[in-house]
Amino acid sequence: MANMSPKKNVMPTQAPDVRNQNFNEVALGYTAEAAIDEAKRCLACKNMPCVAGCPVKIHIPAFVAKVAEGDFEGAYKIIAEASSLPAVCGRVCPQETQCEGKCVRGIKGEPVAIGRLERFVADFHNANATGEVERPVSNGHKVAVIGSGPAGLTCAGDLAKKGYEVTVFEALHVAGGVLVYGIPEFRLPKAIVQKEIDGLRALGVKIERNAVIGKTYTIDELMEEMGFEAVFIGTGAGLPKFMGIEGENLNGVYSANEFLTRVNLMKAYREDSATPVQRALRVAVVGGGNVAMDAARCAKRFGADVSIIYRRSMDELPARREEVEHAMEEGIVFRLLTNPTAVLGDEKRSVTGIRCVEMELGEPDASGRRRPVVKEGSEFELEVDCVIMALGTSPNPLIKSTTKGLETEKWGGIIADANGLTSREGVYAGGDAVTGAATVILAMGAGKTAAAAIDEYVSNK
Repeated sequence: MANMSPKKNVMPTQAPDVRNQNFNEVALGYTAEAAIDEAKRCLACKNMPCVAGCPVKIHIPAFVAKVAEGDFEGAYKIIAEASSLPAVCGRVCPQETQCEGKCVRGIKGEPVAIGRLERFVADFHNANATGEVERPVSNGHKVAVIGSGPAGLTCAGDLAKKGYEVTVFEALHVAGGVLVYGIPEFRLPKAIVQKEIDGLRALGVKIERNAVIGKTYTIDELMEEMGFEAVFIGTGAGLPKFMGIEGENLNGVYSANEFLTRVNLMKAYREDSATPVQRALRVAVVGGGNVAMDAARCAKRFGADVSIIYRRSMDELPARREEVEHAMEEGIVFRLLTNPTAVLGDEKRSVTGIRCVEMELGEPDASGRRRPVVKEGSEFELEVDCVIMALGTSPNPLIKSTTKGLETEKWGGIIADANGLTSREGVYAGGDAVTGAATVILAMGAGKTAAAAIDEYVSNK
């Protein structure tokens, strides 16, 4: 029987006053009963608008129907046809603006909880799967993938399924890219990322770590000396941006990239961490995106009083609603319509505060959002001992500077066509390295598109 409830099944979570003191996963996941009940809310629309909203084109009605039948492994097989990282996507994709944003049930109520069902199915598979993955027969062709983030892993997985010998080159000592250094444990447990990567290795994907392309090897060497017939660049956008205001070089000022890398990759929250972060009492996080929410929620778990400083209003805040709500529940203060003008310090060059001005919203800018303007005479100071700048990132220029004939945008993004092809024959790119900082699922979609284009290129060649 169909479930015509206008509301989703509630996702169980840790209590806010408990979870803001630990790094365990906040959302606890559906039970089998809740998953089946939620799946029965799907109307199985013939035109499948939810699929149109999915960047990797998962056959959502088909997998949801399997969940409704209680065939969870069958549901996983359908998802896995399109996605190499279902347990990841079920946790971090902005479903509210993609598949669920197109769901017909959302017109008069809440959409089907597609993301929660994807997470449930992937977790069920990972907990119950037995036997080895059947490795595809090699087709004798070699492809190099640079970067082991969501774009690179997706491209590698799709090519490996077609029989390509794929080697992923990762600059860090751990594979996973932003999935391991950027997204906190309480949103995406690293054991889940490792499980997904192990699945790709089982398909035959090789991962070479501590390999900085542009230093360890160049793209020219990969193609001309090492026998790779095509290369995919999925290096992300890891170069942090700053405001250029006074005091940004004081002790106690972090980029969100550095702060989150220390916390997530280097486990700075452990007492025995070799790369600890400052145990601040009062932290200001500048920015309003998902990275700002992640940084603020991490700082809160270190015991700090945390304020998010954002120059527009809540309506313009770009972070996911769920992350904003979780941050508020955890006791993080939102100082909206506020903009920093200087970071203040003492004679030891340590942060003591941040000077801000109040803002008002004026006419819309080129992005369509109302432009913030300074409110006259509104300057004030906040007493803080740590400032985290979460203002966005841009691609690292290393590959561009060491690769012949690779064209980039003025801001550093690699220029690529709709299929990911760059100005260099046989070299493809996708994800944040092309678009600038975006979402995990959009990067995966780019990796998937490029894999298909690489397959066509090598086959025709």
